[in-house]
Amino acid sequence: MPTMSAEQDALLTTAQPDLNHRLGLWLDHLSDERRLSDKTLLAYERDLRQFLRFLTMHLGGAPSLKDIAALRPVDFRSFLASRRRQGVQSRSLARGLAGIRSFLRFLERRGEVNAAASSAVRPPRQARSLPKPVSSKDAVDITSGDFGMEAEAWIEARNAAVLTLLYGCGLRISEALSLTGDAAPKRETKTMRIIGKGGKERIVPILPAVGEAIEQYLKLCPYAVSAKGPLFLGARGGPLNPRMIQLAMQRLRGALGLPDSATPHALRHSFATHLLAGGGDLRTIQELLGHASLASTQIYTEIDGAHLLKAYDKAHPRR
Repeated sequence: MPTMSAEQDALLTTAQPDLNHRLGLWLDHLSDERRLSDKTLLAYERDLRQFLRFLTMHLGGAPSLKDIAALRPVDFRSFLASRRRQGVQSRSLARGLAGIRSFLRFLERRGEVNAAASSAVRPPRQARSLPKPVSSKDAVDITSGDFGMEAEAWIEARNAAVLTLLYGCGLRISEALSLTGDAAPKRETKTMRIIGKGGKERIVPILPAVGEAIEQYLKLCPYAVSAKGPLFLGARGGPLNPRMIQLAMQRLRGALGLPDSATPHALRHSFATHLLAGGGDLRTIQELLGHASLASTQIYTEIDGAHLLKAYDKAHPRR
């Protein structure tokens, strides 16, 4: 077993010896078998320490394996309520409950406890964060390719072509970079077949601007793009790493004064949001994005509604 950290040592001293032993085995399991990151391990350690401290007060003494086995759903709810009173947010509470469940499932696999009590407790509901699209003007500026930020013109054209695909067709960056040379849309191309998540196929329309951007990239690219090879190439002629597009977007954010939320994926959000604002219906947008469920697409109605309320609050004479 690796050398025990100070936090791990503090964790083990809050339980009876029989439970201490199981905790050590569990931490070994997380580190050696599941190979969790150091950051995740530290988070689980902290969460378990908090839980055992709560149980010490809740039960009137340091808990044993027998005490853990006897816990009921109300005990876990009491723990979550106590943490909530301390100002802990839902995301941290949910992570803490996940760590506790992991430990109990580990004990259950050993035949020592029944983990059903913790499984019966629902994690706190977390507020759903809304996607953050960029404005239509900023999206056009991002995809223009007129900034001269790259040492070579063909790389500037390549980046602009990829970003234009993300905004003009609503593609994920992985979908754009998986395109092959024979799938390259041209100026006259009307539609394109995309293979998305889970191998799901969809057809997306191609704007003339998308075909023009890709034709310009292919015209300037110093490498031969083969029919079955990747359409977008890196500086040395190999497949383009998505990190290069993320870095290009980072530089554009600085040039345009955009927030950190303006990422390549934000262009996909912008595609959906701007279509909805222009009168597009949810079912069509769902198909264009390749969402398996309409619920995933409906989040864009919340964005549109938030923009409307913001404009209302700003402009209404009785504000």
